[in-house]
Amino acid sequence: MMKRSLSIRLFFHFAVVITLSLSAIGLFTYTYASTEMNDQLADNIAQTMRNTAYQTDLYLQNYDRATYSILSNGSVKHFLDMNSEDSYAYYEYSRQIKTNVFPPVFMLYPQIKFLYVIGENGRVVIDDNQNSAGIPDIDAAQQYKELLAATPANGESTLLTRSIRSGQSANVITIARRIRGVSSYTPNGVLAMEVNVLELDKIWGELDLGQGGYQYVMDQNGTVIYTPGDEEAQTAMPSNTVNRLMHMEAGSLEQNMDGTKRLLISELSAYSGWRFVASVPLSELQRPIATIRSATLWVGAGTLLAALVVAYRIGASQVEPIRVLMNGMRQTEKGIWNKVEMKERRDEIGVLIRSYNLMVSRLSDMIESVYESELRRQKSEIELQQEALERHRAEFQALQLQINPHFLYNTLETIKCYAVVQDSEEIAQMVESMAHMLRYSIQTNLEEITVANELKHVLAYLSIMKHRMDRELEVEVIIAPDLLLEKMVRLTLQPLVENVLQHAFPRGMEPGHFIRIDARRLEDRFLVIVQDNGMGMSEERLEKLRDRLELNRLAGEDSDDVYHRGGIGLMNVHRRIQLVFGETYGLMIESEQGLGTTITMALPADQHSKRI
Repeated sequence: MMKRSLSIRLFFHFAVVITLSLSAIGLFTYTYASTEMNDQLADNIAQTMRNTAYQTDLYLQNYDRATYSILSNGSVKHFLDMNSEDSYAYYEYSRQIKTNVFPPVFMLYPQIKFLYVIGENGRVVIDDNQNSAGIPDIDAAQQYKELLAATPANGESTLLTRSIRSGQSANVITIARRIRGVSSYTPNGVLAMEVNVLELDKIWGELDLGQGGYQYVMDQNGTVIYTPGDEEAQTAMPSNTVNRLMHMEAGSLEQNMDGTKRLLISELSAYSGWRFVASVPLSELQRPIATIRSATLWVGAGTLLAALVVAYRIGASQVEPIRVLMNGMRQTEKGIWNKVEMKERRDEIGVLIRSYNLMVSRLSDMIESVYESELRRQKSEIELQQEALERHRAEFQALQLQINPHFLYNTLETIKCYAVVQDSEEIAQMVESMAHMLRYSIQTNLEEITVANELKHVLAYLSIMKHRMDRELEVEVIIAPDLLLEKMVRLTLQPLVENVLQHAFPRGMEPGHFIRIDARRLEDRFLVIVQDNGMGMSEERLEKLRDRLELNRLAGEDSDDVYHRGGIGLMNVHRRIQLVFGETYGLMIESEQGLGTTITMALPADQHSKRI
């Protein structure tokens, strides 16, 4: 039952994943291909319409250029300026225009049907290229008024879908512009020519928009000036569609026209202002997409069927070993470390079963050793912590009590000499200072030491050294009073002063020499600075000393006077500070040979813990 249930679930999950994947791929492919093909076809049609509009503009501009020779002709200009009552002048200028001006234009442009000039004086010259007997009798004043209102004042030409003859506006294009006479500063006449729209059919009629597709040409007012000969096309442009097209620059829209959904693609002519509209049935555009849809469905269905068969076989083949392995894991959860028995497999499931059996075998052997190892580790850690604690205590006490015996011997010898030679107060001072130093240095109980305590110890040391060296020893202390109660480590300041006397001034302090003790707070640190202007150290010696401070090494040769001669030594001080406060504190040394040395002791500020 479990095998059948798991197989069904696997099959169902595979089926869902495969179906969703194929559906998503098929839907995406179909949608993307449909959109791309629609856009591509629409772009192609739009490009065709742009080319048609461009060719039409070139064709119409050619007619526009035909008016240049007329508007600058002298006979035409004098005709516009003549007196409207002068019949002879009208006759003469009309004859010259019809004889010398219009014929060359008709010869170059035989497609022109009418040419005429109307002046504001009420006179008109009109000529018919095709039938001179059919020249209409027109109301010149009314025609001039209408043309004047339709043409721009700057003399540019305009295209009108009208005719000078009443009832003949269909399929007629009038190209008109204002002109002026010789003596007039403003236009006082209109030049116009009429061209049959059908003359443009050789441009518009060559456009192939497929089966059921056709083209419209509309003027600036939305009037359809050209449709193909198809009767359906001539009646298929409703007024609401025309309004929508007239309110858009260029582009496309879908419109339901006479029960057929069509795609209308509009392009606007830059010269004529006409709108070229292609009307194509959507079914024609989507015919290739239907083929893609059918192919996608058949291929997807076949792929889905094959994938489901493979999914069923995979699920059935994987259920049995997984069930066996699952039963083995359940036994392991209960603490029964049994191996899984199953026929040999060389696939991933076989590797998994072999790894599981190996894991069970090793885990059963390691469980007890893990418990024992953990107990031994905890015991070892406790012992190591105790040993480390004892070692630190021993090291700290040893460092605390490490006093140079030569100093004590020399001091006692000096006291003896004074006692033999003379009965002097110096003996009492030295003995008192020596007693203070001994008491201060051999105390091992925990107590807080301040900067003031360390300075007293330094003063006692200087008092003794003054008598030993038989000269005054002055130390400049510039510590602010509020820092005198900052906490320090015992016996750290006097060894630094002793180091200065021994190494900075090996021949004794001369006039101009100084030893300066300063202190300051810097963020969370308290710095005690001992500075001198003695002989300093070489770069090599300074680097060596910094390396040993970095390594926290107390070991060194007895002859190494930087560390041991004449006092507890710099490394002793550095190490005891770190034992109390940690590795981030200690001594820092700056020195330049011949200019002096600066030793900075870094301690934590406002430290309230007990110190030795």
